[in-house]
Amino acid sequence: MRQGKVYYQNHFAGIITETTDGDFTFEYDSTYIQAFPHQFITFSMPVSKKVYRENRLFPFFEGLIPEGWLLEIASESWKINKNDRMGLLLACCTNCIGAVSVKPINAEDDE
Repeated sequence: MRQGKVYYQNHFAGIITETTDGDFTFEYDSTYIQAFPHQFITFSMPVSKKVYRENRLFPFFEGLIPEGWLLEIASESWKINKNDRMGLLLACCTNCIGAVSVKPINAEDDE
């Protein structure tokens, strides 16, 4: 299971997870829900206590991953398969252009 902390304008907004089954979930943080109830990260995922689930990476997060020659460079530099969308999201999207960033959660961070 791989996870990333999702930030919106430098505020911790929630957690994106790739499950061991290869599915994806996104859940807003309860503190974020209270502080920013109308500040959603994407129209398709309004701020809610609901856990969003997909069998592939959510289109919004897919759109954060580089494309074209930049994807080639990222894939080769970090030795990440271009089809490993969660791996690319966690490696490439810690400092995105725009309001949203995703920072990986490492297993040792939880200990």
